[in-house]
Amino acid sequence: MRYILLLMIIVPAAEIGVLLLSGNTIGLWPTLAIILLTGVLGAYLAKKQGIETIRKIQDQLRYGQMPGDAILEGACILIGGTLLLAPGFITDALGFTLLLPSARKVLKNMLYIGLKKWMNKGTITIIR
Repeated sequence: MRYILLLMIIVPAAEIGVLLLSGNTIGLWPTLAIILLTGVLGAYLAKKQGIETIRKIQDQLRYGQMPGDAILEGACILIGGTLLLAPGFITDALGFTLLLPSARKVLKNMLYIGLKKWMNKGTITIIR
């Protein structure tokens, strides 16, 4: 919880600094145009990849398979799309990174390992 609070303070402060630097370097209107463009592009990419992931999940469920990998991929796409909708260059860079399939693969592996450790500690209960 401490890390989340720290991120909620550091990330907006860094975003404001980068936006001010960008505004001074390239100007107000190009900065606003880039922010709007990344938001629209991010929404399009997240929607396209999200629909593909939903279809993958449905196919796996149809064949009686657990869609664990596809669900983690969908979570990465959701977080990436959300970051792209937030104004700022730092969040845009993280969002586009999460929409890259190669970066998602690395993050999915890290999430899988983290969830597995969390479950093995006994701090999470699964009710069937």
